[in-house]
Amino acid sequence: MAFKKSAIAAMLLGAAALPAGAAEDDGDLVPGTFSANAGFISDYHFRGITQSDHEPAIQGGFDWSHDSGLYAGAWGSNVDFDDGDQAHLELDLYAGYAGEYQGVSYDIGIIYYAYPGAASGLNYDFWEGAISLGYDFGVASASVGLNYSPDYFGGSDDAYYYSADVSVPLPAKITASGHIGYQDIKKNANFGTPDYTDWSVGLSREIEGFEVTIQYIDTDMNSTQCASCDPKVVLGATRSF
Repeated sequence: MAFKKSAIAAMLLGAAALPAGAAEDDGDLVPGTFSANAGFISDYHFRGITQSDHEPAIQGGFDWSHDSGLYAGAWGSNVDFDDGDQAHLELDLYAGYAGEYQGVSYDIGIIYYAYPGAASGLNYDFWEGAISLGYDFGVASASVGLNYSPDYFGGSDDAYYYSADVSVPLPAKITASGHIGYQDIKKNANFGTPDYTDWSVGLSREIEGFEVTIQYIDTDMNSTQCASCDPKVVLGATRSF
């Protein structure tokens, strides 16, 4: 998804049984289009910080969208915060409205990040509101975004995430991408890092129905400031249904 993008296995298997557009084709009571995705990544990073303790992750989700621009969905991944086995799963629930005006795309939504099984005192679960704007220049497409949480991960209070992304089509059906973001956190001690910048560059291509990606991910933090932020080359493959 444009946000995180973007389910737990049981939810994914149920959604995968529905081909895209099934609701519209079969005349079901729920209008709109359903789709699902499943994938594998060699190290799950979120805003430059590993969420799987530098180990592989299996990820997937399902989405519903409507011609009006409304959408909703769920996305999940295994996680490991090296916290005494408190959290093993991240589940994101999201909804929003997306559209385009005079060539400018926009996306406004809300996301709930949940970590089932983690002790409530850890304050892992949090909400974010998100907005993004994008434009396709032909030779490249670009977008900017802002996410805000009133009480970020770990009970770290107000947090803002500013981001910019660019995507460039290359020969041989390869796409190059770049990302930069800045995470501003009110209670840094609760979160465990200072405010920081993260960035990544990558290549992607569809191969036999899978979207295959390779990314280099890094931050401006050193190992003393963040033990989970080592620069990393990450490989991934995702299949949509």
